[in-house]
Amino acid sequence: MTTSSRPSDAHPYLRAASAGIRHHTRSVRADTLVVDRVHLNVLHAHLTALHQLLDQLAETARPPHPGAGRNLATARTRLWQTTAAVHDAFHLLPGTAPDADRCHPERLPEGPPVLTICQRHLAAGHIARRTTTPTDLNRPHTTACVR
Repeated sequence: MTTSSRPSDAHPYLRAASAGIRHHTRSVRADTLVVDRVHLNVLHAHLTALHQLLDQLAETARPPHPGAGRNLATARTRLWQTTAAVHDAFHLLPGTAPDADRCHPERLPEGPPVLTICQRHLAAGHIARRTTTPTDLNRPHTTACVR
């Protein structure tokens, strides 16, 4: 772990990923944006990486700061729900291969990457099953700012 004297120097990869998403959001016009499986696959990869990061942060924060750990765990649950919705949307878009609308984690998709969206989703699902209950997934979102 590196220590930084300036907050802007901390977590350079996370800042770069966030900057990339902001750039993509600003540079793509609504009239030219085409939602396709490639786009959702990349977005799903980003969301699953964030889910894994939130899982690590929640587990690290929980012992010394239980309240912060609970809030990070709630964020992890909500992000899992978002990731699952993107995965579902991926399968609702038309594919180029026969039977492409079904989830087959054991097969490669119609092209790269090596790790398919379904395989990635199943791997992230292990974290979700380990850390959440069906009650957590159905609990309504509430925000209570203590400041």
